[in-house]
Amino acid sequence: MAGTSVGRAVDQIRRMLRSQELLPGQPLRQEALAERLGMSRVPIREALKSLEAEGVVRHQPNVGYAVTRLSSDELQQSYLMRAALESTVLRRVPQFSDAQLVDLRELNRNIEAAAEATDVLRMTELDHDFHFVIFRSSRLDLIVDEIERIWTMTEPYRSVHFYDQGARRRLVREQRMLIDALRKGETATAISIMDAHRNRPALPLPATFGAAIPSAR
Repeated sequence: MAGTSVGRAVDQIRRMLRSQELLPGQPLRQEALAERLGMSRVPIREALKSLEAEGVVRHQPNVGYAVTRLSSDELQQSYLMRAALESTVLRRVPQFSDAQLVDLRELNRNIEAAAEATDVLRMTELDHDFHFVIFRSSRLDLIVDEIERIWTMTEPYRSVHFYDQGARRRLVREQRMLIDALRKGETATAISIMDAHRNRPALPLPATFGAAIPSAR
């Protein structure tokens, strides 16, 4: 699908979610999206079907599509699933090579620059890239695909925290700690850092979102 008009539509709708141009619960009119993205309704319709399969949007007969709005319980479940799956994947991550560590450090520097500029969209995209470079190295592709589905479904909720300066700086620090653990081959430490990275006290969300997020990441 990548490189096709449908793939481009999926990518652009995801960017609209990351930037909060589209919010949880918001109706999605195919005509408006087609005009906004400069394409016909056909790829928009297929893109929405693809995003529905991922849980990012939901379809109601005779009503249409809307951005998925998760309840507090559903968000809690998503974080429990991430904790279990991400820990499993980290246990299978091999010793990182010097070249891989260089790539992670470069991503971390770019994330820091985006954090200082309060570029939430770019920070969200780079944070995804940082983590999935690590996850994909496990070669547990089916599990990583499921982790990515959960990340995508909860992204509008998680990205809210990047508007907080303290949360942005903490993310950069914890990523550096994770890189150091991977350099040393300390799997238990990497899992502990990732758990701390994920498990923050609940924070309120804007009323539009309709839920409280269970962690900062």
